[in-house]
Amino acid sequence: MADKKRLGKTDLYVNPIGLGTNAVGGHNIYPNLIEETGKDVVRTAIDNGINFLDTAYIYGPERSEELIGEVIKEKGNRSEIVIATKGAHKFVGGKIVLDNSPAFLREAVENSLKRLQTDYIDLFYIHFPDEGTPKAEAVGALKELKDAGKIKAIGVSNFSIEQLKEANKDGYVDVLQSEYNLFNREVEKEILPYTKDHNISFVPYYPLAAGLLGGRYTKETTFNDGRAKNPLFQGEAFVRNLEKVEQVREIANAKNAEVAHVVLAWYLTRDSVDALIPGAKRPEQVTNNLKTLEIQLTNEEIEKISRIFQE
Repeated sequence: MADKKRLGKTDLYVNPIGLGTNAVGGHNIYPNLIEETGKDVVRTAIDNGINFLDTAYIYGPERSEELIGEVIKEKGNRSEIVIATKGAHKFVGGKIVLDNSPAFLREAVENSLKRLQTDYIDLFYIHFPDEGTPKAEAVGALKELKDAGKIKAIGVSNFSIEQLKEANKDGYVDVLQSEYNLFNREVEKEILPYTKDHNISFVPYYPLAAGLLGGRYTKETTFNDGRAKNPLFQGEAFVRNLEKVEQVREIANAKNAEVAHVVLAWYLTRDSVDALIPGAKRPEQVTNNLKTLEIQLTNEEIEKISRIFQE
């Protein structure tokens, strides 16, 4: 099994391949999910050495946390698992609004603790910034919860560089989670240098760009979901993007690996990217994701992949 990586300045050590669980009980994201299959996904992850589980209130809502709590209680190995969850969303008059106020964050943490059936959360993220709450004030509330033993580490998610700097004014931020993939490298400009300089771990989401970087699509593939409106999947752009993926396939074939494994391994060569949280809808996808850890990229291969996707 892979050497564990430390998250930022914390005492949390994780397998570099974690598990994103929006397909575990995330009925509002994926229709027709079978909850027992979702629980099997979590069991398979834990049984195969994955100790970093990423969830959120809004996955379900609430249901993902509940299912993970059930599995961890059943397994009886809470101290070996690093649970990350997120809060910021609430329903007001049937509509979802964002709230980062200290009072709301305290309530969100207490509610997550109940759903997860645990007395502490390893990593709690502010899921999205709201418009009104000063970022350092929101993080300050999490610092109080950390001091009280309710959480062990503080994360923020989807924060711009300006918001991140404000949130980290007192040096309390341990982890940042944001979108990052080979088609969207915006965070490389300012965010990754900042996280490196301030010993903040960066956890990317959307690493395979809705499957485009998984290497399983062809020019003939059609989509009838959200991808149909995604610019990456449209017309000539889609064809050019597939050509880039095929160049990565040459590297993957030489290693007897899949494109997705090579792409995920590339992220782990980036400064401050200490862990990945690819999702899975079926148990076999969990064990397949772990094959990423067998990939060793040379400096030449790392540079080549970077060049392929340089716009």
